[in-house]
Amino acid sequence: MARVEVKSVKLLGTPVEYAYAVKAGKWIFLTGHEAFDFESGVPEAVAGPPGFPLYGRSRSRREGDFILQRMQRILREFGSDLAHAVRLDQYYPNPEAVAAYHLARHAAFGDYIPPSTSVVLERCFAAETTISTSLIAVTPSPGHEIRKIHPPGVASAPTSGFVPAVVCDDFVFVAGQMAHNPGQGLDPRAHVPEHSAWAGIEIRKQTEFLIEHKLKPALEAAGSSLERSVKAQVYLARIEDLPEFLDMWNGYYAKIPCALTVVPTKSFATIGGIIEINLTALTNGARREKEVIAADVPEMAAFGPCIRAGEFLLPSGLMAIGRDGHIAGKSVSPGFAGLSHAGYVQAAAVYDYAEALCRAAGTSMANVVRAQYFVSDVAAFPGIAMAWSLRFPAQPHPFVCIQTPAAMPAPGAALIADFWIYLG
Repeated sequence: MARVEVKSVKLLGTPVEYAYAVKAGKWIFLTGHEAFDFESGVPEAVAGPPGFPLYGRSRSRREGDFILQRMQRILREFGSDLAHAVRLDQYYPNPEAVAAYHLARHAAFGDYIPPSTSVVLERCFAAETTISTSLIAVTPSPGHEIRKIHPPGVASAPTSGFVPAVVCDDFVFVAGQMAHNPGQGLDPRAHVPEHSAWAGIEIRKQTEFLIEHKLKPALEAAGSSLERSVKAQVYLARIEDLPEFLDMWNGYYAKIPCALTVVPTKSFATIGGIIEINLTALTNGARREKEVIAADVPEMAAFGPCIRAGEFLLPSGLMAIGRDGHIAGKSVSPGFAGLSHAGYVQAAAVYDYAEALCRAAGTSMANVVRAQYFVSDVAAFPGIAMAWSLRFPAQPHPFVCIQTPAAMPAPGAALIADFWIYLG
């Protein structure tokens, strides 16, 4: 197995050993970066002068500059740089932060911004930060060149400026897509007309449009196809739309194994948009193959399979639903929020499921390179951290923790966990 290098720090003087950077083979993962110093908290360079915080650039612009400059420094330590990023994920607690962050991003990345997902959730990990950024990059080497894909009809708004898709060493990374035409709003084909009371179901129309007119063309232009999909993240504005979304999704993917994570979301860039999807796939000519990894995991704990794609194990988003069809601890947890009971019990169950998948694939959770925790309340994180430290005591934690809207897919759910695991 190729060597895994981890850069970590005890976060803000706590026992939480945060892995802010992981290099696995040629791949680099920077996960959960917000604009605070890992040891001392929010610096003046971000907060602004104590006597005049509004002096200089806006708070969100300062946050963006701080995050991306630190990412650039870390990448250089690994022999890479921002020009070799293949994917960005950004979460914001309010849409006002986005435009300022985009200015920072254009300044840092120049004329190449990698495929990007940006959505508005409830809050970042730190109470006052307005941006959470995660990045995947590669180290420059033969075979890991980045090929930019600009499919007809699939583009980003000029203010965003990201490349819709890239190909790097068999993998295709497709940016978060919405059912819109950049600069023109929702496509009429993806929208139930206001004059009609029953001309279709909005989530079905937007999902179908996304797959047919965004994902398919992007994959085809990259030398791939829906059949080569390995992992999708779906951001959903109305969790009550989940059954109709899954029905439409499975109309395409029932016979195409693809890991699937669904995240409750507050809002999006496009007014009227209620869904955004990003996708990872293999090229048609890839030397890697995809394989479904089966394990004894309750059926309702995930909305899709676990996929092995070359050196990565890609589970679907995991929830702590047991074989009885209920969330672990849901009858006890509400009365013991002070213990972070829901976070602990649900993370422990999720780690059980993830470890079962790892064993079936011949690896372990010691090789997690990216852990995304979408929580109904950020107060669940101490319980998650406790479960992690008890299960993996010597393992730094490469996490991002983001608070979603309170309504989760299942009653009592506090956590949706999404992992990338390295196989070498």
